[in-house]
Amino acid sequence: MYGIKKRLVSSYFLIILLTVFLFELFMFIAIRQYYLGHIRDSLQNKAEVSAAFYSQYLVDKSLEEQVSSLINSFAETTSAQVQLVGLNGTVLGDSTGISWGESLHTPDIKAALNGSAGEWQGRISETGEPVLSIAVPLKNGGETTGVLRLVTSLVEAYAVIEKTSLVLLLAGVVIIAVSIIISILLSATITKPIREIIKGAEEMAVGKFSVRIKKRNNDELGKLTDTLHYMAAEITRHEQLKNKFISSISHELRTPLTSIKGWVITLLSESPRYDPIVQEGLEIIDKETDRLSLLVEELLDLSRLVEGKITLHITRVNINEWVQQIAKQLTPRTKRQNIQLVIEVAPDLPDIAGDPNRLKQVLLNLLDNALKFTPNGGMIYIFANKTETGIQLSVKDTGTGIPPEDLPHIKKRFYKANESSSGSGLGLSICDEITTLHEGRMEIYSMPEIGTQVDLFFPSTSS
Repeated sequence: MYGIKKRLVSSYFLIILLTVFLFELFMFIAIRQYYLGHIRDSLQNKAEVSAAFYSQYLVDKSLEEQVSSLINSFAETTSAQVQLVGLNGTVLGDSTGISWGESLHTPDIKAALNGSAGEWQGRISETGEPVLSIAVPLKNGGETTGVLRLVTSLVEAYAVIEKTSLVLLLAGVVIIAVSIIISILLSATITKPIREIIKGAEEMAVGKFSVRIKKRNNDELGKLTDTLHYMAAEITRHEQLKNKFISSISHELRTPLTSIKGWVITLLSESPRYDPIVQEGLEIIDKETDRLSLLVEELLDLSRLVEGKITLHITRVNINEWVQQIAKQLTPRTKRQNIQLVIEVAPDLPDIAGDPNRLKQVLLNLLDNALKFTPNGGMIYIFANKTETGIQLSVKDTGTGIPPEDLPHIKKRFYKANESSSGSGLGLSICDEITTLHEGRMEIYSMPEIGTQVDLFFPSTSS
C-alpha cells in the first residue's frame, strides 16, 4: 500500500510543482514586463514630447547650432541620459559628456533615422551596466534632421525585479512544501482505509470470517468494505451448512458401517465354510469398512473441531513412554514394509499436559503419512528434545517429499499434494487443530526426493 501512497503523493507533487512553476514563470514575465514597460513608456513619452516641442518651436536653427541648449532643455524634464545624434549616427551632444563624438549604430538609432521611434535594450560595453534607450527622430517640416535619444540604467529595475522574483520563489517553495504535507495527509485518507481493507481481507483469507472492517465513508472503498462483509457472511453461512451436512452424514454412516463390520466379522468367523473367492471378498469388505470408518471418524473430528465441540481430557503425559508405546504398535507394519523406525528421545524430558488419546491420534497420523510415502528400505525417525519452553517432537522420513508449491497449503482441509494418493486430505489439518488446542504448534519442512520432517512444539507442565 505504500506504493499507492507514493504514487498519489508523487502525482500531487508533480501537479503542484507544474502549477507553481507555470505560475512563477507567468508572474516573473509579468513583473518584468510591468517594470520595464513602465520605464519604456515613461522614456518614450518624454522623448516624444521633447521631439514635438523641438519640431514646433526650435527648428529655426540647425541642430548643430543649438546642441547645448537642447541638451540642457531636454535634461531638465528627465533623469535619463540625453543624447543628440546626427544623421550619420555621431553623438552631437550628451548630458553626461561621456559619449560625445561616439558613433552609434544601435537598432533604436537606425529606426529613428528611418523616421520612427526605436528601442534598444542592452549593456554598456565598458561597464556592463544594463540600459534601456528610446530614440525618436527630430523633424523639421517632415524631414529628419537628427535623433533624440534617452538612455536610462536598468540596475535598480533589475534589483527590484530580482527581489520580487526571490519573494515569489520563496513563496513557491513554501506553497510546494505545504502542498506536499497536505497531499501526504490527503493520500493517507485513501491509503489508510485500503490498508485496513487489505488486513481484513488477509484475515478472511485464512478463515477469520468474523472480522469486520471499519467503514469510513460511503464511497467506492465503503462499498468494497460492504462487499467483503457480505462475502464473509455468505462463506460463514455456507461453511455452517457444510459442517452440519458433514456432521449429519457422518453420524448417519456410522450405523450401517457398524452393521457391515459386525456381519463381516461374523461371516469371517465361519470362513471355513466358504471357498477362497468368498473368503477374499469378505476380507476386502472388512478392510474397506475399516477405511471408510476411519474417513467417517475424520469427518466427525473435523466437524467437532470446527464447532469447538472437542473436549480434551488433560493429564500429565510422559513423552518417552508414550512414544515407545506407539512405536510398538507400528512395529508389525514397519517390518512388513521393510522400513526402519529409529527412536531418539532425550533423557529426563519434562512431562507435557495433554490428552493422550488426541496426542496419539496426531502422532499416528504423522507416522501413517511417513509410512505411506517412504519406499521399502527407507528410514523413519522419531526425535524428542527439550526446548526452552517445553519439548519438540519430530517425525522425519526419507520418503518422496512434498513439492515446494504444495507445502504452504498442505495443512489446509481437504488439500492433497497428490490427488491420486489415498486419504481424505484431512489428516494434517486435524493434527494442526489438535496441536493448537494443546497450546502447541506444528511446522512442516520437506524437499522432493529427500524427505519430510514435521516438528511438534508443546509447552511442558513446568513451563
